[in-house]
Amino acid sequence: MGSKDRSDGVGMFVAEKWVESLVKVERHSERVLILKMVLDNSLMNVLTVYAPHSGKPKEEKENFWNELFHLVSCIPQNEMVVLAGDMNGHVGSNSVGYDGMHGGYGFGNRNG
Repeated sequence: MGSKDRSDGVGMFVAEKWVESLVKVERHSERVLILKMVLDNSLMNVLTVYAPHSGKPKEEKENFWNELFHLVSCIPQNEMVVLAGDMNGHVGSNSVGYDGMHGGYGFGNRNG
C-alpha cells in the first residue's frame, strides 16, 4: 500500500527466528506499519514510520504526526513500544528557531 506516485512507503524485515513471535501486523497507511510480537512474557509493538519530508504540504505532515500520536497513545501502557524509521528531521548545528527542541549538537548546516 504505497502512494500512487510510488514516492512513499514503509516496510520491515523480520528475522526468521522471530516470525513465530508475531501476533499481528497492521499497516495503517503507506507511512505507518506496526508489528506486535511476544517477547518473553510481554507484548512488544514495533512501529516503523516514514514521515513526510519538508517539501510535502503542512496538512500532510500534521496528519502524519496526529496519526502517529493517536496510534502510540492507543497502545496499552503495559506493552513495550519501539519507534523506528525516517522521521525526516532537520539536522545541523544551528538551533535557531528550535529552542527547547534542538540541543545544537548537530554537524554542519541544517538540511532544508
